[in-house]
Amino acid sequence: MLCGLGGIISCGTTHTALVPLDLVKCRMQVDPQKYKSIFNGFSVTVKEDGVRGLAKGWAPTFIGYSMQGLCKFGFYEVFKILYGNMLGEENAYLWRTSLYLAASASAEFFADIALAPMEAAKVRIQTQPGYANTLRQAVPKMFGEEGIWAFYKGVAPLWMRQIPYTMMKFACFERTVEALYKYVVPKPRSECTKAEQLVVTFIAGYIAGVFCAIVSHPADSVVSVLNKEKGSSASQVLMRLGFKGVWKGLFARIIMIGTLTALQWFIYDSVKVYFRLPRPPPPEMPESLKKKLGLTE
Repeated sequence: MLCGLGGIISCGTTHTALVPLDLVKCRMQVDPQKYKSIFNGFSVTVKEDGVRGLAKGWAPTFIGYSMQGLCKFGFYEVFKILYGNMLGEENAYLWRTSLYLAASASAEFFADIALAPMEAAKVRIQTQPGYANTLRQAVPKMFGEEGIWAFYKGVAPLWMRQIPYTMMKFACFERTVEALYKYVVPKPRSECTKAEQLVVTFIAGYIAGVFCAIVSHPADSVVSVLNKEKGSSASQVLMRLGFKGVWKGLFARIIMIGTLTALQWFIYDSVKVYFRLPRPPPPEMPESLKKKLGLTE
């Protein structure tokens, strides 16, 4: 439960803080003629809606990503233990990357079901001028037009975007932390202070975030266009955008997701430190396996 709380705090706050950047990114994907670049997008938005216009969609973002964080981090810890016990100690070490990938994919599957309704409302509020200004206006209107399906029609593209993203986010982070302690940090983790450990967490989070952004960007473009248009399918949108179209706004997203992932890991780890939750060091080879491989004297 405390890990889930850490997830709520880390995902809810970071995504909400980045709403203005996310708003401009969504608008660039949906209407590239009008919003040509990040800076142009900001100035056009401020001209039309004032500075307050940049915060459009903050409520569904906060609620949606808090729910997603709860499921993502909470279930990740659960599935990691569950799958690890199924494999046994030695295999869990040997296959640790696959373990991270499987646990994070399983967690994200559920996290997206929690996120989908709010994500749909957010994209409507941000990209359809005059549709609705607040969550309270958007939800009844969407339900009235398309029923409950309006909130879940984006769930499959969300899985396409978020599952590869989360698999990268967790597996890449875990292996980067391991590599940083092994090759970069001059002393073992047990000798590092809490603050030094959190710096390593932040750097590993940023590196993981850059890879996350690249892996999941094409699906992100599809999600943004899909939620704006009625009655088109993911494959139709993909065909129409083409190879170049799906990479629009990538630079903005690398900055956004890199910062986001680094902050999320940093906050999540800080919550763990605060509650004195166990924070296992980078995985060591089990003694029994060392014996088998003849690595012990």
